[in-house]
Amino acid sequence: MPHPVIVWFRQDLRLNDNPAFAAAIRSKAPIVPVFIDDTNYGRSAGKISLWWRNKSLAALADDLKTRGLKLIYREGNGLETMRALVTETDAATVFWNRQYEKDTIARDTELKSWLKDNNRQGEGHVGNLFFDPWQIMNKKSGSHFKVFSPFWKACLEAGLPCDLSAPPARIAGPEKSPEGLPLPAANTPPAPDMETLWQPGERGALKMLDVFFDEALEGYADNRDIPGGVTTSRLSPHLRWGEISPQRIFASLGEARLDTRDGRKFLSEVGWREFSYYLLYHYPDMPKRCLQNKFEAFPWRDAPEDLEAWKQGQTGYPIVDAGMRELARTGFMHNRSRMIAASFLTKHLLIDWREGEKWFWECLADADPANNVAGWQWTAGCGADAAPYFRIFNPIIQGQKFDPDGIYTKTYAPELAELTGKMIFAPWEASPETLSDAGIALDVDYPAPIVKHELARARALDVFHAL
Repeated sequence: MPHPVIVWFRQDLRLNDNPAFAAAIRSKAPIVPVFIDDTNYGRSAGKISLWWRNKSLAALADDLKTRGLKLIYREGNGLETMRALVTETDAATVFWNRQYEKDTIARDTELKSWLKDNNRQGEGHVGNLFFDPWQIMNKKSGSHFKVFSPFWKACLEAGLPCDLSAPPARIAGPEKSPEGLPLPAANTPPAPDMETLWQPGERGALKMLDVFFDEALEGYADNRDIPGGVTTSRLSPHLRWGEISPQRIFASLGEARLDTRDGRKFLSEVGWREFSYYLLYHYPDMPKRCLQNKFEAFPWRDAPEDLEAWKQGQTGYPIVDAGMRELARTGFMHNRSRMIAASFLTKHLLIDWREGEKWFWECLADADPANNVAGWQWTAGCGADAAPYFRIFNPIIQGQKFDPDGIYTKTYAPELAELTGKMIFAPWEASPETLSDAGIALDVDYPAPIVKHELARARALDVFHAL
């Protein structure tokens, strides 16, 4: 029997359209599928994302088992653990799909060198993006792109790949599999509504794609900013752990859907994810430093009470609070709500975007190393292709514009259920009689605003101008 090969699953917990897994199958060697909970490279997942990952691992293990393979789960230093597994199994090749964080690139480079020195092979593949970040460059400048639109145009001109693959029903494993640890448990979701809203795993991802095409793609370009109802794909948590590939999404759109405004807009949102990873590769310190270096001198406020009120959805601004409470209940937040909440933290409260990014990392199912940071830097105004510093969302107008009937806001702030019109989003402006009739006492049933919008906006603009 030939030497076995190892497939190292990381952020690609699927069997279909998995280039590393497909390459291992083509080798015709016995396959050892491995997942390492790597404690030394990359950023440890937040509690919500970790729950999702553990559920997804269980689904992956089941899918492998039906094909005759056992998922080997181990914990520890990824490089050392993989070296030990290669030695233990006498594997000829290790296949993986690339990651693009600074630490994981260094780890994979060192592993590939070690494998070569030991007469073995390491093969990295593009598994979770359309292109490796170094493939798309600005031909005029010879450097990387810094703005999304020309970057995405270059991607489209290069031709988005859609190399789909499906594994056979039975796959040969080694005569004797190495030992692994029991898969980590994922019994109780850390956010109360997660179990009923989500199905982690590849099947759940494909099902969510079908639901989106059936219920929300038509009208997506106009409706995607409305947080109430099913208006977006909700695929981001599945993309986070690679339960579905961008190629599958692109191929599933097909020519007919791509000929529509809705289809093109949706694909461009997948492109923003691509751009986030592109930035992470070209700016490896992006998780910790502002891409626009001048913002490192920004005089952020140290305001722990304001930060805590924001985290708990107790700012007194209903559209902000609804978003933060959606996050706490579901492990997810609509994208428009994310922008509103992030703008409020960084511009109304002048609290460092890194504080908000850390909270989202802990609480979002889809918090990944690139999107989360890129989104925060964009809203704060310090990132690549960022929103200009003077774009300070008015949370009252944002609520009126994107949740005019208060459906979303009242779902997550039900104490405001009896208010109507503008008063839903500015209850402090309601008359005492209106508040009484709605059963609301400010600072008792619902908080008064922790900052006045007009004063906060003026303060932020003063600081930005000074910078």
